Amino acid sequence: MSDDLSRRAVALGLGSSLLLGGEASAQAQQTYSRDEILAAAQRFFGAGAEGLATVVDHVFEELGRPNGYIEGNEGSGAIGVGLRYGDGYLHLKGGNGTTRVYWQGPSLGFDTGGNASRVFTLGYNIRRPDNIFQRYPGVDGSAYFVGGVGVNYQRRGRITLAPMRAGVGFRLGANVGYLAYSRRRRINPF
Repeated sequence: MSDDLSRRAVALGLGSSLLLGGEASAQAQQTYSRDEILAAAQRFFGAGAEGLATVVDHVFEELGRPNGYIEGNEGSGAIGVGLRYGDGYLHLKGGNGTTRVYWQGPSLGFDTGGNASRVFTLGYNIRRPDNIFQRYPGVDGSAYFVGGVGVNYQRRGRITLAPMRAGVGFRLGANVGYLAYSRRRRINPF
C-alpha cells in the first residue's frame, strides 16, 4: 500500500512540475528577455547611451520581464508647472506589427528647465494595444539615473510603464503629474 502511495506521489509531483514548467515557458514566450530588451534599447538609443545596461538590469530586478515596449521621442519644459508631449510606437510580444501612440501631460512641482529626449518605455501587463490608452500617474525626480539614462515608473491598475529617457537639455527638481496616452496627438495636456 505504501509503495503504491509513493508511486502516486512521485507521479503527481512529476506531473505538476511539468505543468509548472510549461506555464513558465509560456510566460517566457509572451514576454521579452533582458537580452531582447537591451538589444532593442541599444539599437534605439545608439551605442553611446552610457548606463543603459545598468538601468535595464535595475528595472528587470524590480519589475521582471515586460510584455511590451514603446520607442519614441518627447519634449518637456517646466517652471513650477510643466508640460510633456511625445509620440512613438508600441511593440507587444507576439503581437502583429506596431501601434502608434501619443502622450501628453501636465506636472506640478519644484522643477525648472526643458529637455528633448528619446524614450524607451517598458510595458507590463499590456494585453492588447488598446490597454495603453489611459492616464498614468507618476512622480519624476525620484528616478533611478545612471550615465545619462533615467527611469521612473507609472502605474494604473495592473499596467506598469517604465519610461527610460536619454536626451539633451536640463531639468532639475521633482514633480508630480500624469501622462495620458492617446491614439491622436493632442495639444491640450488634460
